[in-house]
Amino acid sequence: MQTVSPREARALLDQGALLVDIREVDEHAREHIDGACCVPLARLADAPALHGASGIVLFHCRSGMRTRANAAALQAATAGCTAYVVDGGIDAWKRAGLPVTHDARAPLELMRQVQIAAGSLVLLGTVLATMVSPWFLLLSGFVGAGLVFAGISGFCGMALLLARMPWNRAIR
Repeated sequence: MQTVSPREARALLDQGALLVDIREVDEHAREHIDGACCVPLARLADAPALHGASGIVLFHCRSGMRTRANAAALQAATAGCTAYVVDGGIDAWKRAGLPVTHDARAPLELMRQVQIAAGSLVLLGTVLATMVSPWFLLLSGFVGAGLVFAGISGFCGMALLLARMPWNRAIR
């Protein structure tokens, strides 16, 4: 799949191209390019916006890595269209000085929430083990084991728990 620079993408959008953000809904809610429709990779096959698309479709993610890694699936989802990847994603879009919509009221991306929670629990376990009892190292070990399991299996219990928190319910 061919890439286009953010400036070339802007020109194509001005000519009526469809811009598709393949990031997750929580990432899109926090910051997005105006006019982009959010179609996460997991929902790509049944996206009505893509089935009716004709002409040019532009895909973007945060840095361009997800779009490049999934280029074949993106191309297949846009049969009959000319599809491009925005080189560098929304990060490059911002570096080019192009506008984005930022909603500071939207919760942080779920994976950032997991990183903050896991890091906080490991730090807490370490501090408590130093100051109270070495048994608190089990907390750090448990969190570390959970992260290893999530990386191997693709199942992250902490992410599922955080997704159910009240501040995340509005965007799901």
